[in-house]
Amino acid sequence: MPIGFAIFLNEIKCKWFKNLVQTLTTLPNFISWVLVYSVAFSLFSNSGMVNTLLQNMGLVTDPIRFLDSDAHTWLWMTLWNLWKGLGWGAIMYLAAIAGIDAELYEAARVDGANRFQLMKNITLPALMPTFFVLLMMSVANFLNNGMDQYHVFQNSFNKEHIQVLDLYVYNIGMTGSSLSLATAISMLKSVVSVTLLAVVNLVSKKTRGESII
Repeated sequence: MPIGFAIFLNEIKCKWFKNLVQTLTTLPNFISWVLVYSVAFSLFSNSGMVNTLLQNMGLVTDPIRFLDSDAHTWLWMTLWNLWKGLGWGAIMYLAAIAGIDAELYEAARVDGANRFQLMKNITLPALMPTFFVLLMMSVANFLNNGMDQYHVFQNSFNKEHIQVLDLYVYNIGMTGSSLSLATAISMLKSVVSVTLLAVVNLVSKKTRGESII
């Protein structure tokens, strides 16, 4: 999503609108998850704006349980995480796009390439080195997805499916009586992360001839 967003954002010709979109999509990254949940509660709680609007329009009779439901928990968490991190994740790709030689675009236009062909044959291939480096880092950091988001959205209705590994460690270590188990899981998680980094680095070196370590 960030790479596609960066490519299409770069195609916006109106400079002020482009800057506005980039600013509005980057700002959520600096908002704490506590504030994000406050916004979500104001919008999607049983008495929130969305349910009130739907009831006033006669579309529903009972409030839709957006937050206090276990249905599609991971989908909602993914969408919230995407909203918060999309703009920030695109910054690296926008910086890489700025470094592409403009003469490549000019030569392609002379040969009759349209905007879609420019994106497909010049912009996207030029972003692949950056993409693979960030992909390898993401794979190595696969288990370290944090717990802030899931902790504030956790409730008795969705607790069964919202627990990621970090939140599980917190629950059993800080609110339970298994501090030793939480410590062991955290240490094992670090070992798995280092192993994943070594594996993806080896795969990259074998397939692309490049590595990050």
